[in-house]
Amino acid sequence: MEVNQTDQCLQFVCPERSVSTAVYVFLYICAAAVVLLTVFGNLLIIISICHFKQLHTPTNMLILSLAVSDFLVGAIVIPVSLTWMIESCWIFSAVFCVCFILVSYFLTNTSIFNVALIAFDRYFALSNPFLYTDRVSVSTMCIVVLCNWFILLLYNITLQYFNGYYANLTVCPGHCFLVLDEIWSLVDLLLIFALPCSVIIILYGLVFVIVKKHATAIRELNTVTNTQTTKHMTDSMKSERKAAKNLGILVSVFLACLFPYFIYTVLGNIIEIEIGPFQKVLMLVYLNSAINPVIYALFYPWFRRCVKITLTLQIFNTDSALINVLS
Repeated sequence: MEVNQTDQCLQFVCPERSVSTAVYVFLYICAAAVVLLTVFGNLLIIISICHFKQLHTPTNMLILSLAVSDFLVGAIVIPVSLTWMIESCWIFSAVFCVCFILVSYFLTNTSIFNVALIAFDRYFALSNPFLYTDRVSVSTMCIVVLCNWFILLLYNITLQYFNGYYANLTVCPGHCFLVLDEIWSLVDLLLIFALPCSVIIILYGLVFVIVKKHATAIRELNTVTNTQTTKHMTDSMKSERKAAKNLGILVSVFLACLFPYFIYTVLGNIIEIEIGPFQKVLMLVYLNSAINPVIYALFYPWFRRCVKITLTLQIFNTDSALINVLS
């Protein structure tokens, strides 16, 4: 549906601040706390995986990619979005709005596909462990990650270009939205939400079926024999099961943060949606970047050990990269 941009701009006036100064300051303090949690939490994940050689695994390269995208969301997207929400108005320039939309869409899309790649990685590792070990290396996964970032960057540039943002940088004062036409809205919904989310849900369903079979196999092995080889195999299977469950928690929280936004996006083509509630739903997607480090701290012992070593500055010791953080 085409809307006259001039009429929209004339109708919108930035509202005056309706809260007291104390509440206003408190909101900005909370915003700063969210930004710090997101930035430093994900920075610790990045440092841990990059520094400790024991964590240089194919799966962790995907986790590193997710942490980098979450770090950039915390450093760039969340501060601007929270300022926009607190002020109830877009107070930055039109050019900055275009850059902000490109970066926010790009990083959000990258996070979605990172989670989809993690789901595929876990399914492949559990369903074909020998083939996975033979075919998937750290360097191979790094190439996959770089291709993922590059393709999504091209997609988002194309998305904005064909929706007129580079042809006309004039946007309404107080507004900063990318309005997609009907075709691109459907394409974006299918490619960026329906496809990766379907992959995530289906593959993790298959992962937990495999995990259940492994649990049954472990019980049978422990019942029949207790040799050293069997013990090693059992420990390996338990480790894979635990990794799958922990990543399953990460994926479940991610989908819970993502679904409300895309439900709103679908409803936006049917009914008129107010800007305020839409911003809150969009912020939930961004806040997932702050939640991920908390999940790692709660469910990943290796991350807690890495944080302790990092914060106590032991990473500056000689050969600290060789410290065993998994045991």
